[in-house]
Amino acid sequence: MTTEELTAILTHAKNIAVVGLSADPTRPSHQVAKYLQELGYRVLPVNPNCAQVLGLDCHSDLISAKQALPIGETIDIVDIFRKSELVLPHVEEAIKIGAKVIWMQEGVVNEAAAKRAREAGLRVIMNTCLMKTNQTLLNK
Repeated sequence: MTTEELTAILTHAKNIAVVGLSADPTRPSHQVAKYLQELGYRVLPVNPNCAQVLGLDCHSDLISAKQALPIGETIDIVDIFRKSELVLPHVEEAIKIGAKVIWMQEGVVNEAAAKRAREAGLRVIMNTCLMKTNQTLLNK
């Protein structure tokens, strides 16, 4: 994906679901979500094992996260902090709810899930940190 395409994704995104968001402030998912929240993105935590993270209600899955949005809004980016072999069900949910982008964090690589997402019309970024990319491209 080109720098211009990544910049456009980050510039136009408003709602970001963070799958696997941890309540532990030392975990990368927590740090990235906090950073995104501070930039003004609407962060939707997806973790069935937590009630709240960063002062936000957690959702058990992407479907309930989508239902929490105002009518007519969509999840722009699904940011995945899960083991590579656990990604495909989240991609299937993302397709079902009409998400636009699958973003697999550093160390998360699942070619089958990426192929499935692309075939359904989603953009896919894999093995890349959303926060680092945002910092580099948007200087924030």
